[in-house]
Amino acid sequence: MAATHTDKAFEQDLRDLREKLLAMGAKVENLIAQSMKALTERDSALAEKVVAADKDVNRLEVEIDELCRRILALRQPAASDLRLITTALKIVTDLERIGDLAVNIAERSMDLNQVPPLAPYVDTPRLAELAQQQVKRSLDAFVSGDVTKAEEVLQGDDLLDALFLKIFNELLAYMMEDSKNIRRATALMFIAKHLERIGDHAMNVAEMVVYMVRGKDIRHPRSRNLTE
Repeated sequence: MAATHTDKAFEQDLRDLREKLLAMGAKVENLIAQSMKALTERDSALAEKVVAADKDVNRLEVEIDELCRRILALRQPAASDLRLITTALKIVTDLERIGDLAVNIAERSMDLNQVPPLAPYVDTPRLAELAQQQVKRSLDAFVSGDVTKAEEVLQGDDLLDALFLKIFNELLAYMMEDSKNIRRATALMFIAKHLERIGDHAMNVAEMVVYMVRGKDIRHPRSRNLTE
């Protein structure tokens, strides 16, 4: 009877862990969207809300870390569950960094909102959309334990990188055209780079999903033979 009770408590802990990770993922996805809205709609008040909301992401990071430590200390998980918990510990770090990058975008937006726009923000919102999709897909892969979904995230990073390079080159052209554009173009370059880094963090999550399911570490390119 005691063993059954312990098993149920352990399963509840794992459910709580997944739910907290999903909640944290939803918050960082929203921060990405809101930071970009603050930029495109020139809404500095919204940007300030993004900065303030980061404390909720940080709180969830601490709660998830504490839950993982408690499970490891009290439950003595089997190998597959141990991989899930260690994966969660790594994923939470990536999610916290994504939240920080969204805050960085919001802070850059507040600066840009003080000056006339350099050009229509066409490709940058698209880059943000791709980055947000990558985050969502990687978390979906984690929750479902689906390596195929994780592979789609890994493959999708090429599109995000190509769009980042396009934006970078366009902004570079603006800077070369007129030195007065340098400050605004540089700020937009930083925003694009933050979005590209968000995509990289989504990649990290996807790689950890492969490890969680298959026990295979594919973080380095030469080890990334997903057909094995």
